[in-house]
Amino acid sequence: MELGHSKREMEMEELELCNECGLCLDVCPVYKATQRDEFSPIGKIRAARAILSGEEVTPEMVESIYNCPQCHFCDDVCPQGISITGIVHESRVELVKRGLGPLEAQNRVIEGIGRLGNSVNGDPSRRLEWLPEEFPRKESSTLLYLGCLPSYLVKECASSTYLVLKRLGVDFMILEDEGCCGVYFYDSGRIDLAQEKFEENASRFKKLGITKIIVPCAGCYRCFKRYYPELLGDVDFETVHITQLLPSLLEERGIKPQGIEVTYQDPCRLGRMEGLYDEPRDILRLCGVEVKEMAENRENAACCGAGAGVRSVYRDLSFKMATTLLDEAPSGHIVTPCPFCEFNLSYATRKAGGDKKITYITEIVLDSVS
Repeated sequence: MELGHSKREMEMEELELCNECGLCLDVCPVYKATQRDEFSPIGKIRAARAILSGEEVTPEMVESIYNCPQCHFCDDVCPQGISITGIVHESRVELVKRGLGPLEAQNRVIEGIGRLGNSVNGDPSRRLEWLPEEFPRKESSTLLYLGCLPSYLVKECASSTYLVLKRLGVDFMILEDEGCCGVYFYDSGRIDLAQEKFEENASRFKKLGITKIIVPCAGCYRCFKRYYPELLGDVDFETVHITQLLPSLLEERGIKPQGIEVTYQDPCRLGRMEGLYDEPRDILRLCGVEVKEMAENRENAACCGAGAGVRSVYRDLSFKMATTLLDEAPSGHIVTPCPFCEFNLSYATRKAGGDKKITYITEIVLDSVS
């Protein structure tokens, strides 16, 4: 109890550091898209102050906390070093405790995870439709964990990642009934469900002798690497994103240069949050691909607008952020190492009647190692 009280006091002290200098307004994708002060990082801090201090909460405050894609851009530019993203997350947890969250659309997703084992309403009996061969019944201490979106909605991400690893001689296994990593529970503020799912998955991995997990999904990567240790303490496995693994493997073998030009997109959860900027670019270079950079890239890269549950609740807002990013791409072919970014950007370009091609990075690699 004392620890919880101490944490809350620290959060409130951090909130008071905000002098509303406005630097965050220049980078926040939600504020840029809405031009509403209450949805800016400053507005979110004001909402968090009310929520965490037990004051009356308005619908606008709830929306301000839940429409944040948690891209970490405001955190990076805040001269006071305020962890605005962390405070938004704690506010979601508090809203759940007060019966004001998650939102209705989020609860439908949460119910679907419990019923179907995935966050995208996919039929579990069809999860392996992407698999280009019979299910390989083998054991390994390395698990390729595909995630919900690659398994059901961005299947070319799953199949190309699987085939690339096989062709590069990586020893790994996959699970027939993989389930969900639980990141949606965590992001929505349902820490109770996240804890339960994390414990269930960690226990399963341990029983299977899994010591290394390879993921193509930036959300799964962030969840396994950061959120599992946060709630469970030490875990018995290492988490590796596919882009961390590929550069050294590609350097060791001859590959067929692609001779194409693409725009590389830095996902928030791999870029600003984890600093994985060079590895994906090295992969493309090794595949003979010329990268045309966004005007704002690396730590200044735009958010696609899909993260932290935003797309499932605020579809129009998510679309507006995605089209802003698409408009900034200097070439017609965008490559990303995040299946959620691929899905949302593909949706946005179709809805807007555009002709941008969005590709997951291992599809490029597969063409080079075929």
